Amino acid sequence: MDRAASLICTRELNLATAKPAKAGGKSSAGRSLSDAERCRRKFLRSFPGGFQDETYLDWERNYKWEAHERWNEALNPTAFRSLLKAENFLEIAARAVRIESRTNLLFSFEKMALRDAVKSLDGARSFATGLYALLHGAGGDQEKFERWCDVVAELPRKQTRVLTWPVVTVFGFMAFPEKHIYLKPTVTRLAARAYGADFEYQSRPNWSSYFSLLQFAERVRHDLKDMRPRDMIDLQSFIWVQGSDEY
Repeated sequence: MDRAASLICTRELNLATAKPAKAGGKSSAGRSLSDAERCRRKFLRSFPGGFQDETYLDWERNYKWEAHERWNEALNPTAFRSLLKAENFLEIAARAVRIESRTNLLFSFEKMALRDAVKSLDGARSFATGLYALLHGAGGDQEKFERWCDVVAELPRKQTRVLTWPVVTVFGFMAFPEKHIYLKPTVTRLAARAYGADFEYQSRPNWSSYFSLLQFAERVRHDLKDMRPRDMIDLQSFIWVQGSDEY
């Protein structure tokens, strides 16, 4: 059974077994549900087992975690430094792009723009050195993120722009999912609105908006502490469910 069919079956089962909703958006105890509680219930309607739910693991978590494991094999700090020392910038870029290509995190036009941007030696050199600085370089998180945004902005461009939020955030997310989060703008803005969270979004990637998303994610982590989210993969997936029309 494919994903869409499975989702339909899950929803039909939830509808068949759920108790009738009370008027006014209230719980069975008679109190009004908060935005956060409504988002929690929406997530659990699709994944009753929470972050341990088999369907959740299949649809949302496993492929992201597998990308992280592939990253650790191909571009762990030792391998990354060795390739940089050998000035094998094209290989670094090729490995990073190849790992991401096995996910559905970037849109097809973003994948194409990224591949075009790192085809040349100059583009690959900028990408490789900039990405290493983001992941393993000296300096504070804000400084490193802002430098990385500048690097991506200056990558060679053929037709489609390379500087998008998904491109800027996807590699940190795959490399260090305990620290970095992935940003899909439209879905995340809808999720923040549904959750009642302040998300200071700007279309051009910048530290202020990224830090605002990290704060949103930490609020979700606190609110869902009984569900034990493991890392940013779980938090990003929860946010995705709130804003995506797939759910």
